[in-house]
Amino acid sequence: MRTNQPTQILVVDDDPELRDLLREYLTSQGFAVSVLHDGDGLQARLERERPALIVLDLMMPKVDGLTALRNLRAKNDDIPVILLTARSDEIDRIVGLEIGADDYLGKPFSPRELLARINAVLRRKLARPAAAPEDRESVAFGPFRVNFRQRSLERSGQAVNISDTEFALLKLLLMHPLEVLSRERIVELMYGTANGISDRGIDVQIWRLRRLLDEDAQRPRYIQTVRGRGYTFVPDEAEDSVPQ
Repeated sequence: MRTNQPTQILVVDDDPELRDLLREYLTSQGFAVSVLHDGDGLQARLERERPALIVLDLMMPKVDGLTALRNLRAKNDDIPVILLTARSDEIDRIVGLEIGADDYLGKPFSPRELLARINAVLRRKLARPAAAPEDRESVAFGPFRVNFRQRSLERSGQAVNISDTEFALLKLLLMHPLEVLSRERIVELMYGTANGISDRGIDVQIWRLRRLLDEDAQRPRYIQTVRGRGYTFVPDEAEDSVPQ
C-alpha cells in the first residue's frame, strides 16, 4: 500500500490514549497520521487536508461518529471510513453498512487488526476493476436501465448516484444472470488474482448495491443470496427460478 509519499490517515476519537496509541502504531507502519478529538471539526479539517482514509469513533461528544459519517455521505463524499464501535453499542453489521461505513471494528481491538482493515479498505478503494466486454450498450430490468457506455444507472428515467465500484459489480452480475458467483469469483472477475479484497469487502459492496435497487435491502429482489455458495442476479423473467 505504500508509495513514496506516506498514506495519510485521520483518526477521529475522543479518547486521548487511544488516539495516541493509534497514531504511534500507524506511524510506525509507514502512515502519516493526523488526529481529531471529535466529529465537530471534521468538515473543516477535510477542507484543509484530504486523508486517504478516516478512522472514526462512533461515540463522541458534540458531533458523534454516526452524525459525522451521515454528513459526509449526504455530501456524496465517498472517502473511506472505518467505524469504531464499542461492543455494547446497539449497532450491528447491517446498521454499519447502512450508515455508509466501509468497514467497522468493535472495541476493544488490536492495532494490528485495525491495520489489516485499513489496508483492505484502501486496496478496495484503489483497485481498478477489470474491464469486461460490452456486448450491449444498455440493459433494462424492472424500473432500472443500465447504460454500459455512459456507466450510468437510471430508475424510472431518473439518474441514480452510483459509485464506480458499485457499477462494476452491477455490470458483473448482469452479465452472469442466474449464475451463482462466489465471493472469491467476484473478486477474481472484478480485480484479478493479485488483490487484497476480503469476503467482508464483497459483502459491503453487495449490501450497498442492494440499497440502490431495493426499498428494503434485507429483502432483495434482484441480487439474491444463495446460502453457502454466493450471490446471483435474478432477472424479471426468472423471478421464480432462483438457483439453490
